Amino acid sequence: MEAKNETQLREFIFLGFSSLSSGHEYLFSIFLAAYVATMMGNLMLLILVLMDSRLHSPMYFFLSHLSCLDICISSVVVPKILANLLRRKHTISYNQCLAQTFFLIGFAGCEPALLAVMAYDRYAAICRPLYYSHLMSNRVCIQLAVATWVWGFLDAALHVALASTLSFCGVNRIPHIFCDVPPLLKIACSDTGVNELANHITSIFVGLGPLLFIFLSYFYILASILRIRSNTSRLKAFSTCASHIIVVNVCLGNAFLNYNQPSTGYSLETDTFIATMFCVVNPMLNPLIYSLRNKEVKAALRKVLHCQRAV
Repeated sequence: MEAKNETQLREFIFLGFSSLSSGHEYLFSIFLAAYVATMMGNLMLLILVLMDSRLHSPMYFFLSHLSCLDICISSVVVPKILANLLRRKHTISYNQCLAQTFFLIGFAGCEPALLAVMAYDRYAAICRPLYYSHLMSNRVCIQLAVATWVWGFLDAALHVALASTLSFCGVNRIPHIFCDVPPLLKIACSDTGVNELANHITSIFVGLGPLLFIFLSYFYILASILRIRSNTSRLKAFSTCASHIIVVNVCLGNAFLNYNQPSTGYSLETDTFIATMFCVVNPMLNPLIYSLRNKEVKAALRKVLHCQRAV
């Protein structure tokens, strides 16, 4: 039994790109370009929020946290993928695998809660404008931001604690491109009933709960907007919510596909595609969605570029 444990603890092998006998250089270039774009786009948003006083509001405060999450989610996964593509040996040690799982679930678990907080911010701004400064004071914003981070990492701690008790009986080939709970459960040889139950329960609280809160918030927002008589004011109110709605659909849609697989599971190719969308494409798209659709962000960017030219 000790020999088995030694084998299972040494390393795991990712099967996500195992079917490709060539083209690793192209994949490396694509993932590297996506990672650089993610870092630059999200860092740009963070810098703009810090530098431009017009963006010192609760909405952009939470947007800066979303940018931090996107940077973190991508950084947990992509550098290891790039390293494996370079050496063409798609492996990860047991301890690194648990660490990657912990941080990935932690950051991914923060995102639905943060999107729910951002929906509440839009609700307060549109439905309760007279009380907005009180409902979204600096103290409240900081408390909500801290709560979202704690929420995500409590979820991660539970899943990794349960995953650390799994036995793999020498089976170390993970049908995925990074470590996460669902692929680890697929190859475990011990009983995974408790893990699966925890996965379903936390999916309700971490994923479905925030989603229902977002729907409820937008129900009241829509009702308030429809009561506005001015078409210009109505369009302005809609535009402040458009970017958030797009991000909610993209992020939570991919998260649902990634963590709520059918009982038979996805094929390896589908799993790889969904995982890539979730951890590589989504973090790259979020800053583009907010910067391309937001007049204040574009104005702040033009101001920074103008100052750079003047210097």
